[in-house]
Amino acid sequence: MEQKLEVHTLVVALGSNIGDKYENIADAISLIDSNIGKVVKKSSIFKNPAQGFDSENEFLNACLICKTSLNPFQILDKLQKIEMQLGRTKTKNSYEDRVIDLDIIFFDMEVIYTEKLQIPHAKYQNRDFVLIPLLELYDFQDPKTFLNISQLIR
Repeated sequence: MEQKLEVHTLVVALGSNIGDKYENIADAISLIDSNIGKVVKKSSIFKNPAQGFDSENEFLNACLICKTSLNPFQILDKLQKIEMQLGRTKTKNSYEDRVIDLDIIFFDMEVIYTEKLQIPHAKYQNRDFVLIPLLELYDFQDPKTFLNISQLIR
């Protein structure tokens, strides 16, 4: 008897503020599609100033929906490998310019809170650069607060 893989809905936020930012986002989407699961929907790309740190480099941000059979910890590991593959380096423990930043925002309607991983993403609801592309994809409901994205946008 053949075992069917469970398919999950994954939402990822993408950001880039150094290098060829459009290419960085396109490459990340392609690598997510080939290493994590089928990318089924992408938001537009939005320009935003850096938040949480000073930078002269404007960010490009987007979100995507992916269908995957991986679990959240496998996804986190693969997203971090994609970031490194695209040239991301972390030189300090605070926010800084980056070639690519990939964050899990939602995984189905699951709530996960560990030292290594928080789903929904711990700070997404305070970030218009995540909320606006999310709303373009779908008016998701937060599994912790039960508020829709349209209710969270300032």
